[in-house]
Amino acid sequence: MTTLHQGKFLGLRDRDGWEYCFRTNAHAVVAVIAVTADRELLFTEQYRPPVQCRVIEFPAGLVGDDGVGEDPATAGQRELLEETGYRADQLQLLTLGPTSAGLTDEVIHFFLAENAHQVTDGGGVGGEEIQVHRVPLAEVHDWLRRCQANGLMLDPKVYAGLYFLQQRA
Repeated sequence: MTTLHQGKFLGLRDRDGWEYCFRTNAHAVVAVIAVTADRELLFTEQYRPPVQCRVIEFPAGLVGDDGVGEDPATAGQRELLEETGYRADQLQLLTLGPTSAGLTDEVIHFFLAENAHQVTDGGGVGGEEIQVHRVPLAEVHDWLRRCQANGLMLDPKVYAGLYFLQQRA
């Protein structure tokens, strides 16, 4: 394996002729499917410069980006709180896997956070300007269609998370 380039947050490596990206500041990614006691799902909306658009996502983030050997469940709780202002008593790992196996070595952990309850305002850190949406489970698909019709992009991981949530029911 050869490192071809390394920036502040991303790098490019070659392994046996295959070029791929890696994160220089984290070792995994988490996505949290948070359900409130009122059976509402929590979504985040924020502007994403690479796609030049506001994107609907589950609360998510990097594992270990604070420079400490953080485990994925701890990162999931931290990201849920930072982005939404909600906390859950525990997170349950639903699955993990590559985000884009041909492009990056990144692995995402999907967690379920049941009975999430609000403890702060959320909104992100460092100027993220995250908008939080509470959407009744019964209205999620219609709400997502409206978001898309209004010009927002939908992170496909939302649909993966909804699938894993449905499999638990």
